[in-house]
Amino acid sequence: MKYVIGTILVLILFTLFSGKKSHMPKLKNGDAVLAVGDSLTYGFGAPPEKSYPAVLQRLSGHCVINAGRNGDTSAEGMKRLPALLDDPTVKVMILCFGGNDILQKKSMKQLKTNLKHMIQLAKAKGIGVLLIAVPDFSLFGLSPLNLYEEVSEEENVPLVNGLLSNILGNPSLKSDQIHPNGKGYKIMAERIVEALQQYGWL
Repeated sequence: MKYVIGTILVLILFTLFSGKKSHMPKLKNGDAVLAVGDSLTYGFGAPPEKSYPAVLQRLSGHCVINAGRNGDTSAEGMKRLPALLDDPTVKVMILCFGGNDILQKKSMKQLKTNLKHMIQLAKAKGIGVLLIAVPDFSLFGLSPLNLYEEVSEEENVPLVNGLLSNILGNPSLKSDQIHPNGKGYKIMAERIVEALQQYGWL
């Protein structure tokens, strides 16, 4: 009986984690990370050297391409993503979109579709994806949107959930209502490093 229970537990753990690791490459010398998103990726509210991609590059020892653009919606990001993925050095993509979709009251159904499409574009090139959940800025408490968990499950990619909610819920870590300051971006980068290590990239 103990053997049977142990076998079942192993199978459950394998189901939960193996799929999310199966397509994730280990970063090697010369490999790059693509950080794609809007102003949260660009680093609005802090000097360029304090954006999360810049800090992540220093912490990880790998080139991190800052492909954040202020004001971008997920639809706009989706249009420019194919050219960014043409870089053969890119092996991991960190995807952080949704803030402007929420603020501009875009369709959340379309946001989910756009995120899934961007993930699929990266996967088609053998690029691993780490998804960053964006909080619902329209709700008190900055609760993460459920759609990010849905995308993570449906596309079988890891999710960093609650990170931005926690940062933006702390006034000392914000430059304004919806952007971190340098300290906030540093925490963001540190948590992403932990995720990259947890899922076998670093």
